Amino acid sequence: MSWLFGLRKDTPPDFSSLGIPTDPNAREPNEGQAGTGGSGSGSGSNDDRKSMSYRFDSTALERAAKAARELEQSGNAKEYLDLAKLQEKNFMLEKQTKIKEFEAHIENAKSEQIRVQQEERRKTISEETKHNQMRAQYQDQLARKRYEDQLMQQQKANEENLRKQEESLAKQEAMREREMEIRNQTDMKKIEAEMRAKAKVDRENQDLYLEQIRLKATERRTTVLESLKTAGSILGTGFDTFISDWTKVTTTVAGLTMLAFGYYTVKRGTGVVARYVEAHLGKPSLVQETSRLTLTEAFKHPIKTQQRLTTRPKDVLRGVILNPSLEERLSKITVATRNTRKNKGMYRNLLLYGPPGTGKTLLSSD
Repeated sequence: MSWLFGLRKDTPPDFSSLGIPTDPNAREPNEGQAGTGGSGSGSGSNDDRKSMSYRFDSTALERAAKAARELEQSGNAKEYLDLAKLQEKNFMLEKQTKIKEFEAHIENAKSEQIRVQQEERRKTISEETKHNQMRAQYQDQLARKRYEDQLMQQQKANEENLRKQEESLAKQEAMREREMEIRNQTDMKKIEAEMRAKAKVDRENQDLYLEQIRLKATERRTTVLESLKTAGSILGTGFDTFISDWTKVTTTVAGLTMLAFGYYTVKRGTGVVARYVEAHLGKPSLVQETSRLTLTEAFKHPIKTQQRLTTRPKDVLRGVILNPSLEERLSKITVATRNTRKNKGMYRNLLLYGPPGTGKTLLSSD
């Protein structure tokens, strides 16, 4: 009901639908004042403005009294009050909604401000990071440049030292070559002088040298001839003595013959014995047990030979459980081996393979 007392400056509620007449000449409380203020001069003093702002507005009270009288005269006063309360409630709800919207707007503004601050802070941090990176890169470039300069200086120093060392070595080599050349020249002059002196002496003593060579050749020829004559006479005397004594000749021939016979006998016998021992020792026991009987084996092992001759052949697969196909193959192999041994034929090769302890050796020996 704030409109009754002039607190609300909105348009008063329309009661014409309820049968209450409205005053078409009613004006807003400040309407007359606004007109008055508009008609006055714009250069009024501040005191007049303060007096106007504190001036009591009686128009609102008149309107309120008039509305109260109309409500008392009308029969629908209760409905009017309920409608007014409802409008006031709606007005308060609108105000609260606007307040909440304003508060939400304030919160949004705060959030936006915080977001902007965070964004600015992030940009500041990013700029600081970028600046730090640029500074670090610049410092790294400076360090690299200093390191490169140090390397260049070190390389130049090393090159200078190397150049000096090479120059020193070149000088030493030149000095050594010069010394060698001087020494060679001195040696060549010395040798040349010695050769010249020796040639001069040889030319002066040529007759003596030729006489010495002639005497040496004569003495050597005489010595060789005397040696040949002495050896021929000794051999001739010995041969004549040997031929004249037939007993010595016979004994010598017999001795040489026996020596040759003994040499060849020992050589051949040693080869035969070695082959026999090798064949006997290198032959596996299974082959020895299953080989044919020979006269030597019969004299060496008479009991085993008698057992092999008197024992009847037995079925080697008796009591052995095998796969039917494998058993049939082994039976054929056993019969073929028995017939080969009976007919003294040539055995064929047989390969038995499998893990240890499966009877391969037992089957071969039987």
